[in-house]
Amino acid sequence: MPRKKPFSVKQKKKQLQDKRERKRGLQDGLRSSSNSRSGSRERREEQTDTSDGESVTHHIRRLNQQPSQGLGPRGYDPNRYRLHFERDSREEVERRKRAAREQVLQPVSAEVLELDIREVYQPGSVLDFPRRPPWSYEMSKEQLMSQEERSFQEYLGKIHGAYTSEKLSYFEHNLETWRQLWRVLEMSDIVLLITDIRHPVVNFPPALYEYVTGELGLALVLVLNKVDLAPPALVVAWKHYFHQRYPQLHIVLFTSFPRDTRTAQEPGGVLKKNRRRGKGWTRALGPEQLLRACEAITVGKVDLSSWREKIARDVAGASWGNVSGEEEEEEDGPAVLVEQLTDSAMEPTGPSRERYKDGVVTIGCVGFPNVGKSSLINGLVGRKVVSVSRTPGHTRYFQTYFLTPSVKLCDCPGLIFPSLLPRQLQVLAGIYPIAQIQEPYTSVGYLASRIPVQALLHLRHPEAEDPSAEHPWCAWDICEAWAEKRGYKTAKAARNDVYRAANSLLRLAVDGRLSLCFYPPGYSEQRGTWESHPETAELVLSQGRVGPAGDEEEEEEEELSSSCEEEGEEDRDADEEGEDEDTPTSDPGSCLTARNPYALLGEDEC
Repeated sequence: MPRKKPFSVKQKKKQLQDKRERKRGLQDGLRSSSNSRSGSRERREEQTDTSDGESVTHHIRRLNQQPSQGLGPRGYDPNRYRLHFERDSREEVERRKRAAREQVLQPVSAEVLELDIREVYQPGSVLDFPRRPPWSYEMSKEQLMSQEERSFQEYLGKIHGAYTSEKLSYFEHNLETWRQLWRVLEMSDIVLLITDIRHPVVNFPPALYEYVTGELGLALVLVLNKVDLAPPALVVAWKHYFHQRYPQLHIVLFTSFPRDTRTAQEPGGVLKKNRRRGKGWTRALGPEQLLRACEAITVGKVDLSSWREKIARDVAGASWGNVSGEEEEEEDGPAVLVEQLTDSAMEPTGPSRERYKDGVVTIGCVGFPNVGKSSLINGLVGRKVVSVSRTPGHTRYFQTYFLTPSVKLCDCPGLIFPSLLPRQLQVLAGIYPIAQIQEPYTSVGYLASRIPVQALLHLRHPEAEDPSAEHPWCAWDICEAWAEKRGYKTAKAARNDVYRAANSLLRLAVDGRLSLCFYPPGYSEQRGTWESHPETAELVLSQGRVGPAGDEEEEEEEELSSSCEEEGEEDRDADEEGEDEDTPTSDPGSCLTARNPYALLGEDEC
């Protein structure tokens, strides 16, 4: 038997990497020589992606790669719904890293937090969304798709020709995702535009409002979601702001996690995570308002009495809440018919001009990623029927749900419209996947200059010998201080893992535990007026009535310890939040013995 040649560890690692890539369906020899994880992932994505928009631009980054075993049974690519964003150049990333180390953070004034929609979208400009071009039934499917592709390329060319990449925000470059929006708008009788109350103008494209209310002639309901994350006075101010600028809107206040705003929140509350348990979804605030808005729109053309009866049953069931309520509801509760229309947006079916067909009202739910579309549907149904995630792009295709025999909900994937919004604010709004950010430190600096992150998290400056002394902070210092407090270390050199710490801070902001709220124009001068407004007091009382009270609602708060992780859930994106699962509490001192120590070997903390 011939003697084997020497085989180094480096060669073995390369062999294993090649083997993994072959399993993903990649060709041999295409692996890059770069050691960058993000760079190799981007190159693999360029080799495997076959969806539309391939020639849109040479600098497109495709996220959320899904394992594929070839094309589907109907010839569709399983990765066609991936998020497509413009890629930042390496020079730009390095420049921002240097700025995060050198620029001293200064707190901004309250006027800087005032955000006008004209600054974000510039109504009347080319910052529009792509429309489905005219077509007829005489056209073949290939002709229709080719026409849509040409129209989409022209749309992208206009935007990139009018604005530089530095001025433009991230926005969707994938035609397949826009096709989902077209189909949902064609199916809907009423359109719900869901926004986050912390920054509603970010999630409200005026072009969509004009198209829905003008060309389509549909009613548009603006849902100000997550009202529990903002002061009640600010919620009322935003409501009146949209009423004045867009009089055709029907505005609804909604939250799936109401809380009593009259109780003061401790500063340490930013490190607590709420979990929905038992019949928590029936405690949602806003289904009654949404029902009244739909009744005003349909004016008796659809019988919505079954919806009103369902809301009454949910309220009665929540008041009778018991320990085993969740199990009983899932087993004995009324079934919700779920239809996953994966490829319907590809079919050449024209818009349905017949309103309220067969006595059923179809409500389309559209909006940006991470504004709570799926949570809103769960709150309307009264239990979890839609998978919820903080990762943008989790909902990949639209689905329909029959809330009652006469009410059908249609959940559209999150879409990012082009705007002039700072990219740092897009990251903090949860629009861009945090796990895919190449340089998170600029966004941390943007956050820390607008809310006192150092005080809320009780951070100590990494270069401070005396804790009482004042030291200038930069974004890098905040990340290093948070890594030191949380014990984030690199694997080899055991240095402070500032990248992981920056991602952790951004997730706290996206989850609302570090809440950054923007104001409508003129709010700072009229703050006292809005705080004494009658609607503010009414909102406070309504949240107190439906908010958690006692053990029956069982909304759990788990404080993050500085010495041990919370099951790794705080530092990586999860496909599902697990809001309906009961998590046993344990003593922080015994967390290391309660967990499997060997599980640390397989954790992907980045």
